Amino acid sequence: MTMTSISVESMEGKLFLSGQWVGVDNTYDLFNAEKNSLITRIASARESHVLAAIRNGKAGAEVAAAMPVHERMRILHGAADVVENNRHVYIDAIVSEGCKTRREATKEVNRCIQTLRLSAEEARRINGETIAFDQMPGSEGRVGYYYRFPVGLIVAITPFNDPLNLVAHKIGPAVASGNAIIVKPAPATPLSALLLAEAFAQAGLPDGVLSVLPGFPEDMGDHLITHDDVRMISFTGGLNSGKALMQKAGLKKMSMELGASSPALVLDDAELGPAVEAIVSGAFWAAGQNCLGVQRVYVHRARYGEFLNTLVDRTRSLRVGSKQSEETDVGPMISLSEAERVESWVNEALANGARLLCGGERNGAFYLPTILEKVPDNCRLAREEIFGPVVMVEPFDSLDEAIDKANGVNFGLHAGVFTQDINKAFSAIRRLEVGGVMINDSSDYRIDAMPFGGVKHSGIGREGVKFSIQEMTETKVVCFKTSGF
Repeated sequence: MTMTSISVESMEGKLFLSGQWVGVDNTYDLFNAEKNSLITRIASARESHVLAAIRNGKAGAEVAAAMPVHERMRILHGAADVVENNRHVYIDAIVSEGCKTRREATKEVNRCIQTLRLSAEEARRINGETIAFDQMPGSEGRVGYYYRFPVGLIVAITPFNDPLNLVAHKIGPAVASGNAIIVKPAPATPLSALLLAEAFAQAGLPDGVLSVLPGFPEDMGDHLITHDDVRMISFTGGLNSGKALMQKAGLKKMSMELGASSPALVLDDAELGPAVEAIVSGAFWAAGQNCLGVQRVYVHRARYGEFLNTLVDRTRSLRVGSKQSEETDVGPMISLSEAERVESWVNEALANGARLLCGGERNGAFYLPTILEKVPDNCRLAREEIFGPVVMVEPFDSLDEAIDKANGVNFGLHAGVFTQDINKAFSAIRRLEVGGVMINDSSDYRIDAMPFGGVKHSGIGREGVKFSIQEMTETKVVCFKTSGF
């Protein structure tokens, strides 16, 4: 593989269309929200580009399906090598366009490399099983098996909060399983996705297998969602957008991660120091713009006062500042409008009787890490995903009460439970209505190899490399009727 250096400047005003960089006249300005400074001009796809990507992607899916496993693995490892050898470019892009600090961006780049390498490893493990057809009377003399085959052309729609690794979680499993894929990144953070496309181009991914189309839905039309040649949609984003997408899409495979309002349960026997550290990290990582972020904290009444004092002190110690600084703990939100939205939600809760313990202040796109208690149930903050640096704290008297409170919203992605009692831990595991329970960790804990997804309004299906591959493949049964053995 011949590797060349990667630069943001070389992608200005270009789409990655079916494996080729294509300059277009339609562009929009990409800004750094912290500095309100121009980063670059981003190509904005139109309907003609979408239709070309679908047409070429249908043909690319046949190429991808015919690619031997060792070739898929070589390409995935090659793309990981490109990211690793240009990590400073990827880190700079995430910091410039997104909401993450330099330390957070560095972690995301490291995870992206791991996700691509995991995808390469899982490519060799897409296996089926033999089937004992003669278990049914009258089926003697039949032998067979099932295997998994790619669905074809996939459309992936990704959000702004993990602009590189979430895209890797779409492209990596798609390539590993022999599919073609079109990525529609969030308009606020397209650079990371375009840079990842260049990594795959340098790794030798055949033309037609991958397109990355930045832009706005009103300019692109509904073809990515409705076109019959699109066989699967992998969507990560908001609940309302996910519902609207499902209503339009028709008969297609769907994988959806739609957000959360994740709880943390702190029981009376919990180690408070580690619990506070985990909850603060889980609540305020990426300025709270994290689907796994802690939003609701329920603390046993016997430990409530002690816990609250420690939580507030630790939150106040967080360093809020420039994304570029290695010393910063919490940077700005993705945009001024998002910071203003969070401010309005907090003000609504305060006007209805909530008590502010720390934070509650906005400065431009920055919103201080905020802790509230006594938030009324009728406030948006109590019912919906805040997607910002705000947590609510509330006491409970029994595990039954805590679990009822945790289950009392329409989301169910992850939950954290802090306890030293294994019986209580297993009771919570069984009864919490979520896709993952983290014992003595916050809801924010995740590795890229585990199944990831939720129940209720938190989504459909599971991600995580191995599990995404299962979603991106179908089973085919093969049965031979013989004359006997």
